[in-house]
Amino acid sequence: QLQLVESGGGLVQPGGSLRLSCAASGFTLNYYAIGWFRQAPGKERERVSCISSSDGSTYYADSVKGRFTISRDNAKNTVYLQMNSLKPEDTAVYYCTTKRGLCVHNIGRYDYWGQGTQVTVSS
Repeated sequence: QLQLVESGGGLVQPGGSLRLSCAASGFTLNYYAIGWFRQAPGKERERVSCISSSDGSTYYADSVKGRFTISRDNAKNTVYLQMNSLKPEDTAVYYCTTKRGLCVHNIGRYDYWGQGTQVTVSS
């Protein structure tokens, strides 16, 4: 059974850092793109970052560019999202998701989702 499990969320002060993990089971990450989306209360789910399978190309939303870094460890079947210089507006539930091949913008193209992990940035 294909499963994604996020971890690493929590409460952090503005300017702080967190590293989210997305551990995959039931399939091998090598052939899949992994995306990170987030959803704040009352807002639509938005794409934050993504890393493609074949060439390792990455995508970052403008709002996180220069602060967040996505990476994958195929040996551990895990994708990470390093989040630095966190801002209150980064507060949201963060989800990882997957699809075969390359990253795309259309949320409907992603097949499997984790349960989400809460990130709260507050002083």
